[in-house]
Amino acid sequence: MAGARSRNFAGWPLFANSFRPFFLLAAIQAGLSILAWLPMFYGELSVTSAFAPRDWHVHEMLYGFLPAVITGFLFTAIPNWTGRLPIQGTSLGALLVVWLAGRAAVTLSAEIGWSFALVVDAAFLALVVAAATREIIAGGNWRNLPVVVLVLMLLAGNVGFHLEAHVEGAADVSIRVGISVVMLLIALIGGRIIPSFTRNWLVKFNPGRLPVPFGRFDGAVIGSSALALIAWIVAPLNMITGVVMVVVGVLHLVRLARWAGDRTTRERLLLILHVGYVFMPLGFILNALAAFGELPPSAGIHAWMAGAAGTMTLAVMTRASLGHTGQALTASPATQAIYAAIVVAALARVCAVVVPAHGDVLLHVAAFGWVGAFLGFAVAFGPLLAGSPRRALAIMGVPAPAR
Repeated sequence: MAGARSRNFAGWPLFANSFRPFFLLAAIQAGLSILAWLPMFYGELSVTSAFAPRDWHVHEMLYGFLPAVITGFLFTAIPNWTGRLPIQGTSLGALLVVWLAGRAAVTLSAEIGWSFALVVDAAFLALVVAAATREIIAGGNWRNLPVVVLVLMLLAGNVGFHLEAHVEGAADVSIRVGISVVMLLIALIGGRIIPSFTRNWLVKFNPGRLPVPFGRFDGAVIGSSALALIAWIVAPLNMITGVVMVVVGVLHLVRLARWAGDRTTRERLLLILHVGYVFMPLGFILNALAAFGELPPSAGIHAWMAGAAGTMTLAVMTRASLGHTGQALTASPATQAIYAAIVVAALARVCAVVVPAHGDVLLHVAAFGWVGAFLGFAVAFGPLLAGSPRRALAIMGVPAPAR
């Protein structure tokens, strides 16, 4: 029934499915935010935000861009989980307006007041949590309720960010809370979709060794990750935290090795999921080195945010956009260029911390790689999301199917 209603939607196709507007506008926001951040970082630009420039940048990536992508994914997946009708049309448009209002409120918070900005900004995730909880409970889909619990924790982190920035002058703990929630979401959702998608493709196109499906080992890795991240939130530079981080990083490497990613090199749409997940254990290990005093903490943070979060969001956005609009599940030349840009951006951003002598050059490479990846997604996939698949295929360099 959910699929039928979506197919029969009579309005603008952009509002037929939640992934369409949220993926598109999240990509545009991610690109434009970094275009603004680079001159802000060098003191050449300022915004009328109550947040310090660094906090504005972190907030708009962590609590602005990522919640939009999560919402697009979540409200596309929930009808499949529950069999209920999707959120679309006016309801979807209203939710999008609330998200946009949050972006404006944060940027103009010095003018409108920090408390009013908090209410406007927090309203989006509050609505997402309420709607997702209603759908999951109504559909009796208790198995996926932990995902909503994590989104609720992201909402708590966002509220904490505003309060901490106002009281302390800068956010700190709430940043680690938000990053930890995002990493757990990637560990949980990625741990289900990566081996599943890989298995489906290998059975058809490259028979042989298959990924190990989600099981007790995966549950143990996620549980140990939660404990390590709690330790990191509370005491990021503690030696015990560092030891736990190393152990969990190795566990994630073992987990990744069980998914047969080395057998997906022929299909970049799959390979990028495995590449994106590599940044998860890398972030744990780099944060461990920070705890041991060997590296600045930002190396591990950017491995997680620019690497794991940035790459995995683009991997999911491109695949879902193709799959849910009836296109072939294969990476076009344009899609592969987007993947290359985000991987270069992530590696350059981490290296800018690790090799500070070349920090300025690497920071510019990272910024323009990120902008190219996300604005490239908007250009290549925007027409597809807005309901013009033939134009999108032409931009991507894919031959249109015969009439």
